[in-house]
Amino acid sequence: MEIQVLGPLSAEVNGGSVVPSAGKPRQVLALLALYPGRVVPVPTLMEEIWGSGLPQSALTTLQTYILQLRRRLGAALGPAAPGGAKDVLATRHGGYVLQVPPESVDVHGFERLVAGGQSAFEDGDDERAAGLLRSALELWQGPALVDVRVGPILEIEVMRLEESRLVTVERRIDVDLRLGRHTEVLAELTELIARHRQHEGLHAQAMVALYRSGRQAGALDVFRRLRTRLIDELGVEPSPQLQRLHQAMLAVDPALDVTAGPRRTSTFDLYAA
Repeated sequence: MEIQVLGPLSAEVNGGSVVPSAGKPRQVLALLALYPGRVVPVPTLMEEIWGSGLPQSALTTLQTYILQLRRRLGAALGPAAPGGAKDVLATRHGGYVLQVPPESVDVHGFERLVAGGQSAFEDGDDERAAGLLRSALELWQGPALVDVRVGPILEIEVMRLEESRLVTVERRIDVDLRLGRHTEVLAELTELIARHRQHEGLHAQAMVALYRSGRQAGALDVFRRLRTRLIDELGVEPSPQLQRLHQAMLAVDPALDVTAGPRRTSTFDLYAA
């Protein structure tokens, strides 16, 4: 079984999709897929589907959704498959479990590649780090579970996945900047700071990329616009790190020209206290 949640929900057995078209069974499948081999309690599944307003028939209806999923699994597995759908989508005391190996879900591959990239980053192997982090990000086919109606449980999971994706993008750009690829990342950073208008780390990266591309005025303008936005919308000044980065650019600090150094750190922390 191959499952993808980093984008539209996809679950295939023997090349055939087992994803139901109805919204609530899709939620059940998505939640089970995020915890392969682990029991998801019935109350958790109910909360995801109905929130706090459980209907009287909640348990019976949930069992119906499980039955529908098993029918799709059974049809895809075929009559010759050992065990059958009840072994793949198994009932356990107090809940249900999708009995598939973690590596059959794309999140597992993403997290494995990110861990390898982070390790290479900390070891100073920038080329390997960039390759692993880029491979991790290539597993994404769009926003997580973009075609699934999410309830309170899946909403938290989607937020966690999207935050992990953004952190990975930021770390990959850090590596690219250390490798001197400042011009190559400018277009990507322009889009990112437009979407994440208060994200200081991404703005710091955009400032450094512009500065190293010979566009000091553009780098200073990024700071000016972010500072105005933070003051107008939040009533706060930029962080000390960002202010020190800004001052370093005004002073044409030679440290800003270093694309790869002994410090295994992020661009944002270049001027950390």
